[in-house]
Amino acid sequence: MEAALNHSHTVRTQAGGGQQFPALEFVNRPTVTTEQAAHYLNRRPQTLRGWACLENGPIRPIRVHGRLAWPTAQIKALVGVA
Repeated sequence: MEAALNHSHTVRTQAGGGQQFPALEFVNRPTVTTEQAAHYLNRRPQTLRGWACLENGPIRPIRVHGRLAWPTAQIKALVGVA
């Protein structure tokens, strides 16, 4: 039961989308998806896609086979998470 309680504190639901993402402090992948990055930055995914297209946002994604991958370290630095 404690594992279930511990897990519930580390998962947050995206407003309106129903998707659940782990708390940013617990993300250890080098990059995250556009939807996940938008959740952490409190922006809509389309805003991040605009940043990528116009190359004018506070962080730049890595393009992998036509998909956007947002660097986790840069997101953490931008929002002030250690």
